[in-house]
Amino acid sequence: MNKSPLFIAGPCVIESEECLDVVAKELVRLRDKFDVTIYFKASFDKANRTSLSSYRGPGMERGLQMLADVKERYGLPLLTDIHESWQAEPVGKVVDVLQIPAFLCRQTDLLVAASKTGCIVNVKKAQFLSGQDMRYPVEKCRESGAREVWLTERGNMYGYNNLVVDFRNIPDMKQWTNEVIMDCTHSVQRPGAAGGKTGGNREFVPSMALAAKAFGATGYFLEVHPDPDNALSDGPNMLRLADLEDLIRNVLK
Repeated sequence: MNKSPLFIAGPCVIESEECLDVVAKELVRLRDKFDVTIYFKASFDKANRTSLSSYRGPGMERGLQMLADVKERYGLPLLTDIHESWQAEPVGKVVDVLQIPAFLCRQTDLLVAASKTGCIVNVKKAQFLSGQDMRYPVEKCRESGAREVWLTERGNMYGYNNLVVDFRNIPDMKQWTNEVIMDCTHSVQRPGAAGGKTGGNREFVPSMALAAKAFGATGYFLEVHPDPDNALSDGPNMLRLADLEDLIRNVLK
């Protein structure tokens, strides 16, 4: 019998305590309604924004405190990303899953540092790698002591401000780990296509989830926001929080 999929959901970047609370309350409601595992996701620093003037977040110290408050109030396990090796230890004391950004998935020192924390390590597949290539980041993590490694598909880039998803990457990556997650929101990005910002097509997010299910995905990564049109990062590809319930229901059918 197949186990229930896991869900990772939350805003792209920490904007305010109010936004985190609104999202967390809805995730708890959906967790209890559907009896599924949901990890709360938000970034304390978006170190890879297109423009130098783009909002990056509250920083590590304040951001980790805000994430810890979410965990204490709502009992949701936490996931956040790190960009530098020195961040692994302090961030790993607060969150349950350390995420390695796609562009950094070959950075050996970052993978090793994350793996030594005892946290689950979620490695996003780079936009320039195949599913088969992800064997090597997994091996780096396991050889460095990682107790559990996840892989996440988020599309491939061939230029021209667009991403293409080859769903064969999902079964390919399941050769290396039992947990292969579909990033349903970053995969509909249009990188750099919005005048110095990343654009996107959020209307395709539910279809990405269902296609990934057909190829055997075991989890779904979904950046959500109460008002994505006014979000401070990744608004065009984020799912409206109000639409998350229907997506989860359809994935679970």
